[in-house]
Amino acid sequence: MNFYGNSLTILIEELAKLPSIGNKSAQRLAFHIISLPEEKVLSLSSAIINAKKNIKHCSICHNISDNDICHICKSSKRNKNIIMIVEDSRDMAAYERTREFKGLYHVLHGSISPMHGIGPDEIKIKELVTRVGTNDNIEEIILATNPNVEGEATAMYIVKLLKHFDIKISRIAHGVPVGSDLEYIDEITLARALEGRLKVN
Repeated sequence: MNFYGNSLTILIEELAKLPSIGNKSAQRLAFHIISLPEEKVLSLSSAIINAKKNIKHCSICHNISDNDICHICKSSKRNKNIIMIVEDSRDMAAYERTREFKGLYHVLHGSISPMHGIGPDEIKIKELVTRVGTNDNIEEIILATNPNVEGEATAMYIVKLLKHFDIKISRIAHGVPVGSDLEYIDEITLARALEGRLKVN
């Protein structure tokens, strides 16, 4: 039922569409937002609109970026011979927080999941194969997809596509608990998983 009038009800309904936000959380957020000074609400709405309008994907690694090439791909301090494959930009950020990995990334923007209608063509696998095929400097690919069914399937599919290239392919060690997402894992566990990676081919 509409207890609060159309404007607030619509705000609650829109907030409830966000991931992990139920109706009660949406209601709390909506009441918090309307209690803020107008300039803070305008600042929040402006940040959302600007993020949606201005964010693009790096033309090399497909990480979220403000520019055509992200700051990691641009950096002269990164090891250009190693590429870590992650499912999304949050996983890349999790590894960056460890300060252990000095190579480059490739962001897939998902994993293969036939159950959800996501095949290899829906994520950035084709771009990865092109990137590897046109760069003779790549020495190692590290598969850092999530340790769940979809992540494992994606990793194995990538191994099949890349095994004819003369490069080392490794998988992060399973110090990372099976069934968890990388963005929620602590830095020490991620660093150990990286150090203990295993050769795949």
